Amino acid sequence: MLTQEAVIAALQDVKDPEIPVVSVVELGVIRGVHIADDRVTIDLAPTFAGCPALALMQAQVEQRVRQLGAPDVAVRLVLAPPWTTDWISEGGRAKLRAFGLAPAPRHGGLLQLMFPAEVACPHCGSTNTVQKNSFGPTLCRALYYCHNCQQPFEQFKAL
Repeated sequence: MLTQEAVIAALQDVKDPEIPVVSVVELGVIRGVHIADDRVTIDLAPTFAGCPALALMQAQVEQRVRQLGAPDVAVRLVLAPPWTTDWISEGGRAKLRAFGLAPAPRHGGLLQLMFPAEVACPHCGSTNTVQKNSFGPTLCRALYYCHNCQQPFEQFKAL
């Protein structure tokens, strides 16, 4: 018999295809696990509706739960409430920094912090940084430059 805890633990193996150092659990996109008889339903909240990695994440989540022995698995998209960067776990935030990607500050829904005045460099920790472009390789990231260590980096936008 599968448990919610076992499913969540297994989903730690499913990494975000665009940021392979964080799992879908650490990213906070897994919003619920429901088990009824032989059916496991996973609630997944995409980082944004047009996320290019969404179909791949759904398929990988389903495949990983099937590997646990679940004969019937559904990955349900949950759009409300919308995903927020506040849902990234502390462990996920640490992994993002180690990867060179600055996590967005926690904002509690106050979206005026979308582009905070000070952004700490994930390489050296300095706040002597400047935003170079509000759009990075994906819509949920912005490009920054650190004047201290002279490294470019990306930051998750506060969503």
